[in-house]
Amino acid sequence: MHNPSTFDSPHAAPARSTWLRFASPALFYPLAGRMIPFLGAGAALFAAVGLYTGLVVAPVDSQQGEVYRILFIHVAAAWMSMFLYLVMAGYAALGLIFNTRLSFMMMRALAPTGAIFTFLTLWTGALWGKPTWGTWWVWDARLTSELILLFLYLGFMALQAATDDTQRADRGGAILLLAGVVNVPIIYFSVQWWSTLHQGASINLTTAPSMARIMVTAMLLMVAAFWLYSAAVALARVRGIIAEREPGAVQKIGGQIGGGQPGAPAGGSRRGARTEAP
Repeated sequence: MHNPSTFDSPHAAPARSTWLRFASPALFYPLAGRMIPFLGAGAALFAAVGLYTGLVVAPVDSQQGEVYRILFIHVAAAWMSMFLYLVMAGYAALGLIFNTRLSFMMMRALAPTGAIFTFLTLWTGALWGKPTWGTWWVWDARLTSELILLFLYLGFMALQAATDDTQRADRGGAILLLAGVVNVPIIYFSVQWWSTLHQGASINLTTAPSMARIMVTAMLLMVAAFWLYSAAVALARVRGIIAEREPGAVQKIGGQIGGGQPGAPAGGSRRGARTEAP
């Protein structure tokens, strides 16, 4: 059986920081529900402005012509594919160190979105590579390491689905994520470490961008849109996981918010929990 840590208890010591109280899934569940609409609306707004700026306002590239516009999706998706994996690995470390249930739930909730962005990176890269390199795919260091990242995401999700023992699946998945972290710097620095077809970074922290300001603006808008989308979807998904794993806590919260019947049962079946997931 699971041995909850003090981080998971909604009745922890008063001296604990306010934000740390939300490490309890029961307390985090309603907070996530309040945040989702704002994050979703922000994602839609930034995506609309970013796509308009990149596809309409930004000028034609002098070397690649119109085909370069795919980078506004490609680069933003690539950044998010690596960022989400690092976030998942961070939750994995927190879960293993502090035994927090919510950390494992967030780790699981982020995986499908990270896999989607990794696939989108590879797909848009192929669409970009055909007219510029003359081929859909090459075993380039960056492409290959990005493909490995997709396999890591898929392997993690397969491991989660392979057993009904959630504690065992959580810990096994966390170990897999931490072991795969080494692949992220390989993806990022592969262009510098090896001679590859893939072009170098257009934006980094040490030099000025090698592209027009309007192009950088469009790219950053799309990054913001993808980040907000990832947060909204992950919070919606983690609410479903909380409802599935801890239906009693969710029903208790629903009774408190909606003025439920005092005699309503605190527990619930797994089937009933699924109907409450967003």
